[in-house]
Amino acid sequence: MAEEAGRRKRAAVVVLGDIGRSPRMQYHSLSLANQAGMEVDIVANGGSDPHLSLRENPSIHVHEMKSVQLSGISKISGALALLLKAGIQFIMLIWFLCFKIPRPDVFVVQNPPSVPTLAAVKLVSWLRGSKFIVDWHNFGYTLLGLSHGRSHIIVKIYFWIEKHFGQMADGAFCVTKAMQHELAQNWGIKATVLYDHSPEFFHPASLTEKHELFCRLGNSICSAMGSVDCISVEKEVEDKNTTVLTSKIDGEISLKSNRPALVVSSTSWTPDEDFSILLEAALMYDRRVAATLGEEDSMDEGQLWIDIKNGKRFDYPRLLFIITGKGPDRKKYEERIKKLNLRRVAFRTMWLASEDYPLLLGSADLGVSLHTSSSGLDLPMKVVDMFGCGLPVCAASFSCIEELVKVNRNGLLFSTSSELADELLMLFKGFPEECDTLKPLKDGALSTGSSSKWSTEWETCALPLVNQVIG
Repeated sequence: MAEEAGRRKRAAVVVLGDIGRSPRMQYHSLSLANQAGMEVDIVANGGSDPHLSLRENPSIHVHEMKSVQLSGISKISGALALLLKAGIQFIMLIWFLCFKIPRPDVFVVQNPPSVPTLAAVKLVSWLRGSKFIVDWHNFGYTLLGLSHGRSHIIVKIYFWIEKHFGQMADGAFCVTKAMQHELAQNWGIKATVLYDHSPEFFHPASLTEKHELFCRLGNSICSAMGSVDCISVEKEVEDKNTTVLTSKIDGEISLKSNRPALVVSSTSWTPDEDFSILLEAALMYDRRVAATLGEEDSMDEGQLWIDIKNGKRFDYPRLLFIITGKGPDRKKYEERIKKLNLRRVAFRTMWLASEDYPLLLGSADLGVSLHTSSSGLDLPMKVVDMFGCGLPVCAASFSCIEELVKVNRNGLLFSTSSELADELLMLFKGFPEECDTLKPLKDGALSTGSSSKWSTEWETCALPLVNQVIG
C-alpha cells in the first residue's frame, strides 16, 4: 500500500491517428506531465513528428503503432475494408494498451475516430482497473456520413457504438458549449467544455524570426506551382539576405514595402473543407484588381512582374497563399491550382515542421479557415492557433463558429467565394501601410490570443475533472 501511495500517477493518451497532426492531444499530454505531474504514455500512429517540447519532455513516452492500409480490399468492397481495418486496429490497441505500456490511472482518448477506439479503451480500462476520459472533438458518425450518407446502415451502427461506449466513460471533455448541450440532451453524457487555446509557443513572429523562416523556406516559396508566377519571378539566387518578405542590409532586417500580403490556411484536405471556395475567391481577387487598375488580358505579364520587383506600388498587393497540411484531396487541388491563370496571386502547398508552423502564422497578414464541421458543433483548432499569433481570420460560416470568431473584432465570416473575395479586397486595400480595416482586426486577434492560453484553460477546466476521476 505504501508503494502504491508513493507511486507517481500515470496517464495514457490514446490517438488512433497521427500524433503529429493532433495538436490538442499533444497539449493534453504536456499539461498532464507539467501541470498534473504525471507520467504520460502516448499511444498513437506515427507519421509526423510532434512538437519539440513534447519530444524532449522526460515524462512523456511515445509508443507508435503502425497505420493500417487496406487499399487493395477497399477497391473490391469498401464495407469489408472498414470492418477488417477496425478489427485489426482493435487488436493492435488491445496489445499496446494492455502489454506495451505500464498500467495507467486514467486513459484520455481522442474521439473521433470512435471505432474501434472507444470499445478497445473501455475494455482495457476494465481489465487494468483504470479510469477512462473521452475528449470529444467532433462526432465520428457525422464524419463517416460525409462519404456514406447519414442513413447508411454502417453509419447507424457506428452511431450506436459511439453513443454506447461514450456513455460508459468516467468523464468527458468537449470543444464547444453547443456540443456540450448536444451530448447532455441527446446522448446522456455530461461533458466539461475545454475550449481550444494555443500554447505559449504561438505568438507574433519578430522580424528576425520572419527573416530566418523565409530564408529556410526560400526554395519552397520561390518555386512556382506550374509555370512562372508573380512570386517566383522574385527569386534572388545570389542574395542570401533577401527573401520574398524581408531584406537584410548592414545587419538591419526590414519588411519590403512592395512585399506580397501573406495569407495562410491549414487544411486536412478532406471533404468537410471545400477548398474550391478559396481558389474561386483568389481568381475573383485577381480579376477584380486587374479591372480596378484598368489592366487588360493582353498586357505583358513580364513587364508587370518587373514593375513589382522594381518596387512599383499598387493600391492592391499581390497575394501569396501558403496552404499547409496533408490529406487525400491535396493532389487534386494542386492540379487545379496549376491550371489557374493568375497574375497577382500565387499558391504554395507545404508541410511544415511543428516548430516552423507557429512562426509561419506569426509572420502572416491573414488566416483563412474553410472548416465547416460535419456535425456543426466543433470549432477549427487552426483558428485558435492563428489568434494565438495575433493573426485575424476570414472563416467559413457555420452554426457555432461565432463562439470563436467575433465579426469585426478578430475576424470576418463568409459563406461564398464571392464574399471571401470581397473581404480580401476590403482588407488589403492600401497594403501594407494603409489597411484601415485589417489593423483593428489584428489588434482584436492579438487580444483574443493573449487573453487566455492553453495552460490556463486546462488548469481551470480539465485538471479538476482529471483529479476527480482518478481520485
